[in-house]
Amino acid sequence: MCNEQRRRIALGQVREDWSQIRIPLIFPEGIPNFEPLDSIRITDRNAIIRAADEGERAELVMRRWSWPGPRGKPVYNYRSEGREFPRGRCLIVADGFYEFTAPADPSKTRKDKWLFTLSGADWFCIAGLWRTDAEVGEAYTMLTCAPGPDVAPYHDRQVVVLGRKDWGRWLDPAVPAADLLQPLPAGSLDVAQVG
Repeated sequence: MCNEQRRRIALGQVREDWSQIRIPLIFPEGIPNFEPLDSIRITDRNAIIRAADEGERAELVMRRWSWPGPRGKPVYNYRSEGREFPRGRCLIVADGFYEFTAPADPSKTRKDKWLFTLSGADWFCIAGLWRTDAEVGEAYTMLTCAPGPDVAPYHDRQVVVLGRKDWGRWLDPAVPAADLLQPLPAGSLDVAQVG
């Protein structure tokens, strides 16, 4: 399952594109360091957007990816099927995520690495949840669903990629989760081998 993501997008473009959602975006902790990152891994920090002021505004904050699970393993992906998520919804800012497969070349020991990006878009959001953990503070996890046709050849699950039209809807807990937590149709994601 996805254990690495990418965020090369500039904060200015996030602000500009978000303004089309017509939900004001605030930065309660100040403007974050938004350097381009080719590799964001479990326990690293990334930008999330979540509802603020009872849904009147949204806020962008930097948070840790994953919290410790009951057995100590990090909770970095979370199955979405059959769940509603009435609180803690967030959007994870990304322009790519990676999946890994057994090497096509049997002489290689490292897995093949595949980058998935949203076709025709500079960036997208991954549906997520955030919560406060006693050990690590506020952290987020990515929601997963059955794989769509673009991901199925590489993995049996996928993160939920939300297009711009669904960003505000995901932050609204009144919108049923099942309406949004679906794989994208064929051809929505571009795939490139990067390692």
